[in-house]
Amino acid sequence: MKELFSEIRGAVMSTLVLAVVCCGLYPLVVFGIAQVAFHDKANGSLIVEKDGIVRGSKLLGQGFTGKKYFHPRPSAAGNGYDAANSSGSNLGPTSQKLNDAIKDRVAAYRKENGLKEMDAVPADAVTASGSGLDPHISLRNVELQLPRVTKARNLSGDKVRALIQQNTDGPDLGFLGDPGVNVLKLNLALDSLR
Repeated sequence: MKELFSEIRGAVMSTLVLAVVCCGLYPLVVFGIAQVAFHDKANGSLIVEKDGIVRGSKLLGQGFTGKKYFHPRPSAAGNGYDAANSSGSNLGPTSQKLNDAIKDRVAAYRKENGLKEMDAVPADAVTASGSGLDPHISLRNVELQLPRVTKARNLSGDKVRALIQQNTDGPDLGFLGDPGVNVLKLNLALDSLR
């Protein structure tokens, strides 16, 4: 019986030590390193305006629908850009529902941006990303929306192109993927021109 209690005591002590190390010390060390080395990223990469108001995260897309704004990719996340319900539509290339949705989005995109019926529409303008929260759109998508935005804001194309350049992120690691324009940052930069 004495041996049994000795084994139980050893098991309980090991469990307590591991709980303190794995559930207490390790998370605190990782949190501390993240706060020192990656403060902005560890806190959500938030975009905060001068008056202290948080406008969003540069890592998450937001819905913009007005003519004076660049529009993001469509979202299948919850009720549109809902970070709590991040997901794609899970509809495949043979899905009639997806094909119908894309046809409707292509027609709407062409109409709102003054394109001809046969003009090509970028894929990112009519399809949602895997997470439904992608904050970037392609440079081609931005170029097609540029006339609508400059007209609605009564701005010169050169002035808006300069803002587009400032809010374009290069490929990941310098070579993975294509450059993309962060829609939230670009629209906030446009609003700051007032």
